[in-house]
Amino acid sequence: MTVDRAPTEIDEAGWHWLRVKHVTGFPRDARDGYFPEHDVTRPAATTEAHLPAIEADEESLPADAETVADADRLALETTYLSGKWLVERPPEAVDDLWEAVVDDVAAGRFWDAKVSTRAGCEAFGETEHAVLVFTPNYFDRRDVDRVRRRLRDAHGVTREIRYRPDVYTLEGVHETRLGPLTDSGSARFRG
Repeated sequence: MTVDRAPTEIDEAGWHWLRVKHVTGFPRDARDGYFPEHDVTRPAATTEAHLPAIEADEESLPADAETVADADRLALETTYLSGKWLVERPPEAVDDLWEAVVDDVAAGRFWDAKVSTRAGCEAFGETEHAVLVFTPNYFDRRDVDRVRRRLRDAHGVTREIRYRPDVYTLEGVHETRLGPLTDSGSARFRG
């Protein structure tokens, strides 16, 4: 466990998220082993040739294809290529999932993760906890899909989950540029 208490036990005001920093180190992009282990291109080495293809019939797009492509170009410009799968779990199921996710981060199968605490759920008005499992480069769809499969196969995640690039919430990005992508429900991938 990341701390000596489970996410459902943390109810101190202001402590909304629990991270795995003791496992991953900080900053998280310094964890060099993940990239060669999973053959993932480092964000700083990513080029325009790595831009993800956008299929015209892709139903899960949160906006028109050009807006999504603009967000991808912004991510490339800023090298802000991380993103995360969002898994929602009720309080009675989140602690076990969180412990297993932390184990996967420690083993190098996942790059990073965080979970909302009981205080966070109360502050956000949520009934379920959010477990966020990060990848370092969402342009690497193979790695994004590998993490999703691991969540499904090893951790029993059966409900649809969504993947949200961090660039969609980048501070200072004007809503006029990203439009509907700034909506908290938008996702680049679903699975």
